[in-house]
Amino acid sequence: MNTPHVKILDRYIIKKFLGTFVFTILIAVAIVVIFDLSEKIDKFVGKVPLKEIVFDYYAGFIPWIVNSFSPLIVFISAIFFTSKLAQNSEFVAMLSSGISFRRLMAPYMFSAGVIALLSLVLSLYVIPSVNQNRLDFEDKYIKKQQIAADSQRNIHYQLSPGEFVYIEQFSRWANTAYKFTLEHIEDGKVVSKLSAESAAWDSTMGGWKLKNYFIRDFYGESEVVRTGKQIDTVINLTIEDFYRRKNAVESLPGKDLDELIAIQKMRGDDLVKRALIEKNNRYAMPFSAFVLTVIAVSLSSRKKRGGLGLNIGIGLALSFLYILFMRFSQMFVFKGVMSPVLAMWMPNIIFACVAAVLYKLAPK
Repeated sequence: MNTPHVKILDRYIIKKFLGTFVFTILIAVAIVVIFDLSEKIDKFVGKVPLKEIVFDYYAGFIPWIVNSFSPLIVFISAIFFTSKLAQNSEFVAMLSSGISFRRLMAPYMFSAGVIALLSLVLSLYVIPSVNQNRLDFEDKYIKKQQIAADSQRNIHYQLSPGEFVYIEQFSRWANTAYKFTLEHIEDGKVVSKLSAESAAWDSTMGGWKLKNYFIRDFYGESEVVRTGKQIDTVINLTIEDFYRRKNAVESLPGKDLDELIAIQKMRGDDLVKRALIEKNNRYAMPFSAFVLTVIAVSLSSRKKRGGLGLNIGIGLALSFLYILFMRFSQMFVFKGVMSPVLAMWMPNIIFACVAAVLYKLAPK
């Protein structure tokens, strides 16, 4: 049905839905920023330049908040706007005029598509580009990480097929790896093994200076041994690998994130789970706009005794349940119970089933 009054109705619903979403998200961002600023005001006043607070911290913090809260705000906006239509008997009038419930969902889905596109752009392009400054700011002024005092122990990496490195301890204070071992394996057999008392990072050559090294090359039943005080080596392991934050994946664009995942998979790095969660979450979260919109409209299209308050209460409960489910699904990945792809998409799958049932019951 493409009559003029239906097109006017489409514009009306789209304008009200998106307007409510923008208004609500601005209020939510303002509240979160005020609480965040009040919590950190002691760390900012007289210690941090205003320019860095605005352009390094909050320029990255606000887009992240907008994207993180978008499922909650979509749900609340759809519930609030549709409940008002139902309470004023406007929804009943629309259905009575011959417009089907399915047709009424079209402008809602268009609005959800706009919101999903916004979330996708934020996830893939905006947030990774501004998050690096935010994370650096947090390390410098908020967390004040004492990187120099940290050390890592028992590091195992596969640098490339057949090339393995083992480090007993890495000192960030000295940028030095102790008890360094590098092995080359072919057809399941060790063909070369390099051991060194220490390996210090040399930024000028982009490699490592090994001290008191011991090299064994195996040729069938025989072996050749070489020793020395110092030797330089360049391998697929840099100083950045020891300083990478756990949440550094939030600041990587898509191509760099895929490259990191490939490297971490090859090395057997357990941090690959975080990278895979981040990659799949960037696509799963925008899709939630469609699912939550269908649930919200299906729930609030009828006039209820509890009125607007009851619908908003139900909306808040379900949206918080969705966000909680997203967090719990990440725990399943770290425990090795579920793959990152399934874990990140499972909330959408389950809530999509709920949306399908509610959608069928709504017209009745």
